[in-house]
Amino acid sequence: MSRTFSLILAILLLYATFVSAVQNVKVQGADFVNSVTSNRLQIIGVAYQPGGSAGFQEGSGIDPLSNGTLCLRDAALMQQLGVNTIRIYNLDPKINHDLCVSIFNAVGIYMLIDVNSPLPNQSLDPGNLEGSYSSDYLNHIFSVVEAFKGYPNTLGFFGGNENMNTVGTGGTVPPYLRAVTRDLKNYIAKNSPRTIPVGYSAADVAEILTDSWAYLSCNINGQANDPSRSDFFGLNSYTWCGPTSPTANYQASGYDTLLSTFGDTSIPVFFSEYGCNKVEPRVFDEVPVLYGNMTSFMSGGLVYEYYEETSNNFGLVSFYSNDTAQLLIDYDNLQKQFNTLNIKALQSMNSSATSIQSPKCSTSLISSSGFNNSFNLPSIPSGAQTLIDHGISNPNQGKLVTVTDTAVTLPVYSSGGTLLKNLAIKPLPNDESNTPGGTSTSSGASPSTSKKGAAGRIEVSLGGAVGTAFIMGYFFL
Repeated sequence: MSRTFSLILAILLLYATFVSAVQNVKVQGADFVNSVTSNRLQIIGVAYQPGGSAGFQEGSGIDPLSNGTLCLRDAALMQQLGVNTIRIYNLDPKINHDLCVSIFNAVGIYMLIDVNSPLPNQSLDPGNLEGSYSSDYLNHIFSVVEAFKGYPNTLGFFGGNENMNTVGTGGTVPPYLRAVTRDLKNYIAKNSPRTIPVGYSAADVAEILTDSWAYLSCNINGQANDPSRSDFFGLNSYTWCGPTSPTANYQASGYDTLLSTFGDTSIPVFFSEYGCNKVEPRVFDEVPVLYGNMTSFMSGGLVYEYYEETSNNFGLVSFYSNDTAQLLIDYDNLQKQFNTLNIKALQSMNSSATSIQSPKCSTSLISSSGFNNSFNLPSIPSGAQTLIDHGISNPNQGKLVTVTDTAVTLPVYSSGGTLLKNLAIKPLPNDESNTPGGTSTSSGASPSTSKKGAAGRIEVSLGGAVGTAFIMGYFFL
């Protein structure tokens, strides 16, 4: 056997052990922590909902993680941006997500999954809480767990999103949110090979924000492992609005008040959405603050949003009817901010945060008179306990597959209109999540002098087959 062949064989055998790019993440006190390396995970993320609300059509075989060709392109651009987490809002648990999830896993990107959808019987209805909290509803959210529990890059599940968005809903919804969290966590404990965190994404309603967090993060009766307690708390916040805005600093944006609200949090708190666009283009000058002096009590955030939906001006990337894509100035500006972050410092453990214990639930935790202060939760709906004990019928259980094609075949243009060449994902070894500053757009994807053709902007279509270029088996050079 030649020395060269032996070296090649050794390299192949080495890479053959790299089954997944990320390790499971656990909640430890107020931090997300890598279960193997013990590094702290600060969420550096984006909201990912291709096609907007139209991108989810039950029964169509289409959702944000159904098209491997699009996921490959987006993963390559997100890897260059420095993203380590995406949030996906509406997913069909019946269809196959293996290729898309495997692509994001390969580049070290975690997923936060919303279990609800806007369809009937697939979310809590604040106007009909008792009726919507049903066995059919639980069967749906459990099916989402089944579809994503097998992926190592599933960071967590959102059990609710902005269910409390008025003072009035703060008086009625909280016990049902804790009941849904309880049912999800009990299902995961019985039917998943690992613990997966479950949390809530809150609306930024000042009158009830502190009470929402306090209500969801305490332990009923002082139970050490109360399943109804949220494992994390996300906040959808758009108060910091750019350098020429009157709210473009730590005090005026209200970021300073978050310290007084969450400074003693016993669970991870992060921005589940941020990125005000009242001043355009966005320069994201809140990023150094979020990942600077706020890391003592915040676990990062998710920029809203990756895809530019029709005329909403929140996107980082635009898409056209001829399947081309173009980076926006917001993408460039966000990448510059991410590239300034001190990743080693962000990964350092905060011993005081990881050792904080949750308080016992009591009426004294609730400060406003109209907010619900009862911790008597609704009983699980009839028949639903059987689902928890034995699992749902015929679940679609996702699993990692290997990715052999790494090169992006769809045309992507820079914000200046030049074609990016050699755009590709770069699979990472075990234990690694993606980090900013590794490969910039200019070096990782070479610009070409070709210009994009004229094309009207529309919501991208997610139809079509995944493509024959993707087969099982990791690809390494």
